[in-house]
Amino acid sequence: MLSIIATTAKRRVYGRYLLAPTIKIVAERAGVSIATVSRVINDQGSFRPATAERVQKAIAELNFRPNVIGRSLRTARTRSLGVMLPSLSNPVFADAMAGIQDVAKEAGYTTVITNTDYSAEEELTAIHTLLSNRVDGLILTVTQATDNELLDRLDAEKIPYVLLYNQTERPGRCAVSVDNVAAAREVAERFIGLGHRRAGMVTGMTAASDRADARRRGFLEGLRSAGVDRAPVIEVDFVNMDVTEKLRDLFADPSAPSALFCSNDALAIAVIGALRTLKIRVPEDVSVIGFDGISIGELIEPCLTTVEQPSREMGRTAVRHLLDILSGEATRDMITLPHRLRPGATTGPVAAGPAVLQNPRHHS
Repeated sequence: MLSIIATTAKRRVYGRYLLAPTIKIVAERAGVSIATVSRVINDQGSFRPATAERVQKAIAELNFRPNVIGRSLRTARTRSLGVMLPSLSNPVFADAMAGIQDVAKEAGYTTVITNTDYSAEEELTAIHTLLSNRVDGLILTVTQATDNELLDRLDAEKIPYVLLYNQTERPGRCAVSVDNVAAAREVAERFIGLGHRRAGMVTGMTAASDRADARRRGFLEGLRSAGVDRAPVIEVDFVNMDVTEKLRDLFADPSAPSALFCSNDALAIAVIGALRTLKIRVPEDVSVIGFDGISIGELIEPCLTTVEQPSREMGRTAVRHLLDILSGEATRDMITLPHRLRPGATTGPVAAGPAVLQNPRHHS
């Protein structure tokens, strides 16, 4: 742990969970031993009320959280599983959660659910919440799975977990996903097959999602393989998906794309709505393909062309593998389930000319 720095700066850093204060730092702040801090936290043994007050004050000032990660290993099994997802409003995660509960309930386990709103800073808080509930194992979707300090800590403490949707090249990290790169490459090939040489992508923030980043890489690789080197990529917030102004700017350019790949279906639906606002027709002017395969995509008009991933089965698979890990019967490895490009009505042959706004700042 880094040495103690100025008190005000230290509190500010700890408050954002960028550097977690240790029990040793709490003891130093309270002027007591580490053993005394432990007794106060666990309400065990004897200590004076004034001492407890100093310890509690130090805990509050430092925003200290007891090391539930390590402590959870020493508690009895509760037959409960912790689930951390980026969002509870995106239907793709609701589908996965349904699969998780299918298998957990059948195996006699309950689930404790939390979400992070695609924030890496919220992941530590969410994990502490889950482990404070003494769950036996974790199913996690993190912002980035390969280089992740939180996962490093879980690995070091031997906390059982399975990643869901994430892909990682790190050995020993079990994950259930589809091949995002290959799937996005297929999207590029579909556009090329329809004659689209001007293609672009609208994606959630790639820093907040390694899945979005993998899809971006696969899509651009697929275009480059067909000799298309220029493809605009627009990043938007996962929570606030208002893309109208960004699309207005994009289609003010005479070289505007005739096809757009969206990193998830919720974003694709938002893009189709924004294009409609801009009087740009789908698919006559611009083809759109999403990613996820959520059921609402089949109900909109026109119905969405998308990469379908088996989210419910992915949730089921994650729980089965976690239970195998808990029983010592499974190794930690990458599990890749099949995807498919689901046909829809939002794709068609390239139009004769680009869809360009004549009055980009006044068109409504």
